[in-house]
Amino acid sequence: MVQEYTFRLLPQDAIDEDRLKSSVCRLKGINPTDITAVQLLKRSVDARQKTIYLQVQLRVFINEEAPEAGRYTPVLYDDVSSRKPVIVVGAGPAGLFAALRLIELGCKPIVVERGKPVSERKRDIAQSIRSHHISPESNYCYGEGGAGAFSDGKLYTRSKKRGNVERILQIFHQFGADDSVLTDAHPHIGTDRLPRIISNMRQQILDSGGEVHFETRMTDLLMENGEVKGIECQNGLILHGPVILATGHSARDVYSMISAKHLPIEAKGFAMGVRLEHPQLLIDQLMYHNPKGRGNYLPTAEYSFVEQVDGRGVYSFCMCPGGFIVPAGEQDGLMVVNGMSPSNRGSKWSNSGMVVEVRPEDLPKYEKFVRKVMTQPDFGTYPAYDTLREHEKMLLLQRAYEFHTWNQVKKGLTAPAQRMLDFIKGKISTDLPTTSYVPGIESSPLHQWMPYEIRYRLQQGFKLFDKRTKGFLTNEAQLIAAETRTSSPVRLPRDAERLNLLGAEGLYPCGEGAGYAGGIVSSAIDGELCAEQAAKKGE
Repeated sequence: MVQEYTFRLLPQDAIDEDRLKSSVCRLKGINPTDITAVQLLKRSVDARQKTIYLQVQLRVFINEEAPEAGRYTPVLYDDVSSRKPVIVVGAGPAGLFAALRLIELGCKPIVVERGKPVSERKRDIAQSIRSHHISPESNYCYGEGGAGAFSDGKLYTRSKKRGNVERILQIFHQFGADDSVLTDAHPHIGTDRLPRIISNMRQQILDSGGEVHFETRMTDLLMENGEVKGIECQNGLILHGPVILATGHSARDVYSMISAKHLPIEAKGFAMGVRLEHPQLLIDQLMYHNPKGRGNYLPTAEYSFVEQVDGRGVYSFCMCPGGFIVPAGEQDGLMVVNGMSPSNRGSKWSNSGMVVEVRPEDLPKYEKFVRKVMTQPDFGTYPAYDTLREHEKMLLLQRAYEFHTWNQVKKGLTAPAQRMLDFIKGKISTDLPTTSYVPGIESSPLHQWMPYEIRYRLQQGFKLFDKRTKGFLTNEAQLIAAETRTSSPVRLPRDAERLNLLGAEGLYPCGEGAGYAGGIVSSAIDGELCAEQAAKKGE
């Protein structure tokens, strides 16, 4: 007999299979000798009350052996070397999952990636941090694995209606992710383990007869009578076939190319702000209501905040417990930071993006700021502001905030920072806490130079967060600027059913860069959906 149970257990009663088995016997009155196996299906932390519990869903095998096959049937990938080619531009989660799905559907994926393989990319990033200079084609934005490769592999998503989340988690597990991605409410791979999984996915694409071309940047779409027939790359490579566009949220040159071809592109909301860094012990104390922190049995504590301030959302984003803050831009002269965590979430810091919603209708409120930044030396040459289309103004606002932030210090990757309470009170921080941000930080009056619409809402939002969790607002925490790559400021509009770009048959924009996803799992789902449509092309 097989039974499924859901229990609220003390953390020490759920640390391994033996403790789970004992809990089942105690709570259900089952003889221990009758239980042959206990399988953990789901696990989450319930920290709403002073006593912390783990909510667990279990499958219990009573006088019956557990099947050897495990919880799911792995996907089988056949040889597709002689099958119909489909081009995939970009090897982030959307592109990799699109390529794998194409193999399932009997198509040959040809992946082109402007950056390098994940192992080489890792070395380039380390060199960038040492030299304070970013490699323009191999950084935290560009390269195998995309922007998510070094942002710790969080697999939690609220996008349950877009597709089969469980399938995506199972594929990650099949390629090397830990069992916990199948059970935890907020699954997480870890930035130290994700590169190996990405490499395994690439090897499967190659083993099945697909192609992967690194350091190959798409420069043009080959079009004929409104239909995309292939792509041209900077190294002279020309490829023919349907095109899945999975270029990520930082490929501004792709947006420029789309605009130049008079293909549709529209502005959409995104968010900007800072990274907020606390001592992890403090977050453990606050979230677990215990001055001793998380103890021996609880995971590193997380938080999630969202409030409305004057009609715009102020919220935490990509929270990284036990993590690090890293430089996440794609070129020198733009200050962008992001967060990541290793699999053990073992650092002494906690960080999260703290951002303010920006909508296209907000552009007039930011116009004065953008115009002023555009006059600064080295910003670049742009058409007159009044001649720009709405989506171009959104991209320009994002770039202006990044450039303006970099200008506050002008020391390579050294980032401007301010203690949290000082930011609220409008005081200059005379010193700063230790930080996980390796390139270094420098005290800066963020309250003076940040755009008012962002600064004011963050200040009010932090006060509201502190009302919910007293002690969150503290000078032990600090703001490090700037967090801007929460999502793309633009969307490439698609046909609702066929998912091709409107006015461009044979081109399937997907993932974060196209404006249809907000993380690894939702990007992977969208990549699979576009692969299914591209596979039908020509049938």
